[in-house]
Amino acid sequence: MIFELHIKTTLLQLLTQEDTDGDKKITIEDKGPKVFNINAQDGTPYEVIGTYQLSNLLQELVIQKQEGKQIASFSVDKIDEPPVDRVSRMIKDYYWKGLTRRMDKSGIKALISDTKNETLTTEVLSVYVSHLDALAITYYQSLEATLPIKTVVLPEDISPVYVKSINDRPGILSLKLEEVNGKIEGVPFVVPGGRFNEMYGWDSYFEAIGLICDGKVHLAKAMADNFQYQIEHYGKILNANRSYYLTRTQPPFYTSLISEVFEEIKDLNWLASHLKTAIKEYETVWMVKGKRLTPNGLNRYYAEGIGIPPETEVGHFDEVLEHYAKDHKLSIEAFTTKYQSGEIVEPNLDIYFTHDRSLRESGHDTSWRLDDVCADLNTVGLNSLLYKYEADFAQLIAQYFDGDFEGYTDKYWIEKMNNRAHLINTLMWNNQKQQYFDYNFIKQEQNFFESASNYVPLWAGFVDSDKVAEIVKTMMKTLKEEGGIAGTSRVMDAKLPKGAVQRQWDYPNGWAPHQMLIWRGLKHYGFNTELQELVYRWLFMITRNAVDYNGTIPEKYDVVAATHKVFAEYGNVGTQFEYITQEGFGWMNASYQYGLTLLEPKYREALNELKSPNSIFKN
Repeated sequence: MIFELHIKTTLLQLLTQEDTDGDKKITIEDKGPKVFNINAQDGTPYEVIGTYQLSNLLQELVIQKQEGKQIASFSVDKIDEPPVDRVSRMIKDYYWKGLTRRMDKSGIKALISDTKNETLTTEVLSVYVSHLDALAITYYQSLEATLPIKTVVLPEDISPVYVKSINDRPGILSLKLEEVNGKIEGVPFVVPGGRFNEMYGWDSYFEAIGLICDGKVHLAKAMADNFQYQIEHYGKILNANRSYYLTRTQPPFYTSLISEVFEEIKDLNWLASHLKTAIKEYETVWMVKGKRLTPNGLNRYYAEGIGIPPETEVGHFDEVLEHYAKDHKLSIEAFTTKYQSGEIVEPNLDIYFTHDRSLRESGHDTSWRLDDVCADLNTVGLNSLLYKYEADFAQLIAQYFDGDFEGYTDKYWIEKMNNRAHLINTLMWNNQKQQYFDYNFIKQEQNFFESASNYVPLWAGFVDSDKVAEIVKTMMKTLKEEGGIAGTSRVMDAKLPKGAVQRQWDYPNGWAPHQMLIWRGLKHYGFNTELQELVYRWLFMITRNAVDYNGTIPEKYDVVAATHKVFAEYGNVGTQFEYITQEGFGWMNASYQYGLTLLEPKYREALNELKSPNSIFKN
């Protein structure tokens, strides 16, 4: 059955009848009749019944309106499309496109109106460029005649002092440009979505997994190319390409990204180039003593900086600053001004902000697990990722470079990874609790905080065979909830002080990267029963919420209540849109597409029928 509907008229009638709360979406919270009559092309009357079908009709009308059409033409299959098929199709065909950016003229135009620029003291956007990139310097200077931007060439030494000096004029950092048929174009990258319009560090790896699942290998490759650019020009893979992130990196996934892209493109020259850069990052970012390398041979997050992290919203640190302000008999505002200027020196507060920056470098911003302690911790997650780096170096050099690459042998990296595995198992493994814990190298003791990141060793692949079953059993007992794996356990939540702020990376919230890492670990070790259950729980939650809430795919979920209605700091990116989401959220999209590749056909069928996890998996 084919429909041809006048878009403007039908949208007005549909929303007037069904969008009773006026948010320009059709959800289960609207109180309309949930029945809308339309006619097929041949005049046959048809009733669109139910929230899901009505929101599909709304979306199909808006999609064709955005294409410049006045008359929408589509089949009944689009209205009655099975929910899993629809969510996956929208991600593949629309959302990745909506999340793709470039740092050329078109991309700069979009960035000028970015909400992060509302705090600028001038209407001119600073574009910071590496002193090594002559092409970018010339290109952005040429744009100054037509766009309200100012090209700022970065010094050779990008120190914390320098970064603090430009915090009052924050801007965007250049990414890779290339000349194509005589025209300068930005190498594309995928952003998380919502207010996040820049390229983020670990988000990019997880987004790339989804891109590869959807056959968009060129975009995954471009992400790796932009990683390489950042290392070569800014010294590290950045938290994101914003000026105030110049001293901060994020969890290291570069070798995983280049390995997975190489499996698709099979370009040995490309691999060699990126392998050389990855080794450089490993040595200069992670293995410098006194910074991210600690005396025991393991690693920590350690983001350098001076003063209050400038990207945080006003009032975020008031609870911390209030104590110091009272000691100085000042208001919080007055104390903050004097502390930021250096007029007041508070070494303990400096240490607190080192921990806070390091927490943000970990990607887990924020979590009580890392609050005011992060820079003192050898975290399970980070050291598992660096084990994977060393294992990837060994495997790639052995398989593709005859055991020797730029003077590094596969045996060298095997020794490195085995030594790291030994240290992790010695310092972080807790036999009584049957899980790994972060290690406080200052206190020389484990930090007993149950979290999803304690299970990254499953993904890295170094867990001894005699431990795996108990580790998986512990994880399923302590972290499994209605919608998948929680960031931290309900036991940890119960131990927090009464009235403690709800940190977004903690219970009851769940996050895509944790799910994806754990899924791959379960697959690696052959725990298919647990894998199928956890994938199903996560995908069911996403699908159910998309069905009930006009296609919403947000940044995070409350996995205990299995809802996108998250009540924690920063809200929930990806929920604020009208008519139709244009992009979902980057790593959520990826988790959905990746999860579907792991899910057995019988469970995909059950998912399309929206069968609840508890009706399928008996606990």
